[in-house]
Amino acid sequence: MTPTAVTVVTVTSQAPTSSAPQAPAPAPARHVGAYLEMLAGSILGLIASFVLSVDAIELARNPAATFSCDISAKVSCSTVGLSWQASLLGFPNAFLGLMTEPVVITLAVAALGGVRFPRWFMLAAQAVYAIGFVFAYWLFYQAYFDIGALCPWCLLVTATTTLVFVSMTRVNLLDNNFRLPAAVHERVSGWLRMGADIGFTVILLAIIAGMVIYRYL
Repeated sequence: MTPTAVTVVTVTSQAPTSSAPQAPAPAPARHVGAYLEMLAGSILGLIASFVLSVDAIELARNPAATFSCDISAKVSCSTVGLSWQASLLGFPNAFLGLMTEPVVITLAVAALGGVRFPRWFMLAAQAVYAIGFVFAYWLFYQAYFDIGALCPWCLLVTATTTLVFVSMTRVNLLDNNFRLPAAVHERVSGWLRMGADIGFTVILLAIIAGMVIYRYL
């Protein structure tokens, strides 16, 4: 008898491969501190702009009007309000604050609620507020060296504009909306995490306070 060849068929079963679950993408930074600073600064700036706008309307009707912030010849809202610098664009500068500060308040509240604005919007806001920052310090320079009097409400606008500008710059730098090279962005972010922006703000406002105290108080 010839042996019968038996063919053994081996069936290899493969368990369905399941891909390992991917870790969720990190949530975007909220920048709570920066947006709170932005919110507080814009609210105070709006209040100051409102008061200055009311004063400007009153001065337009009665140039001899006096206000509670007319403390002396050197600290006088009406003296500054009657200068040409106070209406550089043909209307009271304070009207600009009434137009821009509500936008910043809305931006800060929305961001604190979790809204993430596109890069173009944040860069546009940065550009507009950079102009406001330069304008505020130009007005301070004019009041200090040319007009010869300071307006307390105007000083508040200068301070709040500084707070909003610095906090907005911090957000845009940390989110790298300026498209800095990776190494530069990492270094700048490290400085910001160590409080470089806070130090800059404190030094700048301290210089202004020192100038005011030296000349007017």
